[in-house]
Amino acid sequence: MRRICLTLPTNRACPETIAAIGAEAAYAATHFDVEAHLLILDSAEPAAFADHARAVRELPDVPGVVVHHMDEAGQRAFLSRVIGTAGVAKPELMLELMLPDGVSYGACTNRAFLVAAALGCDSVHRRDSDSRYQSVDGEPVFPVHHELTSLGRTAGDAAHDVTETTLDPSHAHKPVAMVGSSFVGELSVDIDEIRRLDPDVYHDVVSLWAPTHWSDAEKRALVDDSFRGAGSDTFVTDRATLSLVDPMRVDMCNISFHDVHERVPLPPATDTIGSDYFLIHLVYDAALPGVLHNRHIVNYYTAERRTDAGFLAYQTRFAKFFLSMLYFNHIYDRMGAAGEALLDDRGHVRASAIAEFARESTHLDPAENVWRLDRIDAAYRTLGGRYTDFADHLAAHRERLLDEARRDIEDFALLIEAWQPLVRASRATGPLPTPGHPA
Repeated sequence: MRRICLTLPTNRACPETIAAIGAEAAYAATHFDVEAHLLILDSAEPAAFADHARAVRELPDVPGVVVHHMDEAGQRAFLSRVIGTAGVAKPELMLELMLPDGVSYGACTNRAFLVAAALGCDSVHRRDSDSRYQSVDGEPVFPVHHELTSLGRTAGDAAHDVTETTLDPSHAHKPVAMVGSSFVGELSVDIDEIRRLDPDVYHDVVSLWAPTHWSDAEKRALVDDSFRGAGSDTFVTDRATLSLVDPMRVDMCNISFHDVHERVPLPPATDTIGSDYFLIHLVYDAALPGVLHNRHIVNYYTAERRTDAGFLAYQTRFAKFFLSMLYFNHIYDRMGAAGEALLDDRGHVRASAIAEFARESTHLDPAENVWRLDRIDAAYRTLGGRYTDFADHLAAHRERLLDEARRDIEDFALLIEAWQPLVRASRATGPLPTPGHPA
């Protein structure tokens, strides 16, 4: 029986999500020959953590389901032990990259990857606290159904259990590295207000994540496709396609990985949306098989984003996303050109190549990012109100943000180089805290 890790990283109150993902873990253990480890990595404040602990206690006992609820102290203890065992360079920095003070979408998922390795899990299946499942006839539609049907099997075998195959037969011998889907509901990035206020400003801002050499038509197509997920494609009946999965068709709230997450981590950048999407691009560029299904998750926004403090924090993460693209567009171009050369003779991703591309990118001229900040400033001042206030905030922190964007990639390269020792050390850590109880 193989082990899987169904993980929910959270820093906000979400007891209903814990109950729902608990039901998905039960579905996995009941319908497949797996032991499902439900891993809740909890950075919420004490009252919310207590509510989560209560939600965990209220989960029904299901054979084959093991629950781990880890607070930040437990995560820190685990990471300190792993980093010490791995003997990596700069251990204090490594701990900071894995468990930073600020919000890091990549770091929280990297922690899940290492805990999953310690648990002996073959795959990691990630969900988000601000999402819920669709339902049909009152029954939830769980993505784990397609994930466990295909993930880790050779593409040739998985082809028998999907609706459609567009994968070239030359890839049939490779294992399925990723199974994912998208979302329906609100935009994945909380910028719909900008679109309502001024569609032209919306286009100008969203197009900033495109490579600067793209044509106007290419940028327009990207803007039209960005952050919408599956739109209104609600679930009626199952569809699953075996292919090289287009990164624009999947979302990190509805994703699962086999092997690739043990080769390369996610960028640990703080306060930067989109920093956790790197492996989706890597799977595609390395020509690793994936399955795209239509069990989309429902995305919604929490009330915190609507507060003044929440708005400032979120728009900062959005701006940093654009600054990160100077570096990621370079890395993606290099990965795309390398293609299957990113894999070694055993079909594993060569992490050293990815680290090299990341280090190359840090030498790029930052003028492009100065231009991006100028464009954001002008666009937000056009919108007025709190957007002008944010433009003032951005102007006061320009140099710091430019430096952070470059340093984030330097840190990413360092973490890539340390990743294999960290994964090996995680496997050797021994038992975790008692399942079902907060760490």
